[in-house]
Amino acid sequence: MFPPTKLPLPQEVLLITDELLAPADFLLHRQLAAHMKESKDSRCVLISVSEDLGRWKSVAQRSNLNLAQSLDLQSLAFIDAMSHVSPALDESSRTPLKALYMNVLEHLKRSHLDEAKALVVLDDIAALEWIGVPLVDILRFARALCATCRKYNASLIIRHHITTPGEPDDILRNLLQLCTYHMDVFPLSTGRSGSVSGQVALHCGAATSEPTHKLIPRSTAIQYRLTDTGSVFFDRGTGSGVL
Repeated sequence: MFPPTKLPLPQEVLLITDELLAPADFLLHRQLAAHMKESKDSRCVLISVSEDLGRWKSVAQRSNLNLAQSLDLQSLAFIDAMSHVSPALDESSRTPLKALYMNVLEHLKRSHLDEAKALVVLDDIAALEWIGVPLVDILRFARALCATCRKYNASLIIRHHITTPGEPDDILRNLLQLCTYHMDVFPLSTGRSGSVSGQVALHCGAATSEPTHKLIPRSTAIQYRLTDTGSVFFDRGTGSGVL
């Protein structure tokens, strides 16, 4: 079955990378819906850098997930990263991501006290550099976020856009050292077709030496097709064989 169930587990970090021709939005929305529906004790802290809340609500409706209700019940906390980062950049703060981190920390502490099963989603970390946050601050924030999620027994998903395939940037190199698993979304070499939207591989991150999920190299990557209601996955060459 793909994606594997219970990925990521509490204290695990799942890095999702994608490329321009194969965006991983559908995986983030799928992971969010699966987590929120798993238990009445599920909590999620959604840190969005570039997508507004309306977009998340619209896509969630396709999975019969009412994010407005989740917000009202405080099972979902939506953090608009720009509202915290932009003022800090305008003021030339030495710690432009501190306010954002403290907001996440507050929600994690609350979930931990409630003994809730928490998931943190950061979408996406690359955009922080694009808006002018210094690299050293982004790397410090990533390390602190990973450590804090592990401390408070939360799962963490980080999405990183790859702009130069085959040439890992500094952020990606550091994230590969921090993550437990790396879900690698990439396009077909021939481009998107009518039956195949892209491919997904699953690699082991540096934070684990004994993977509990079956790893999938790029050479045998799972293929997927996007639909009006979500996505379907199938082995390479099977086309209609849904996993």
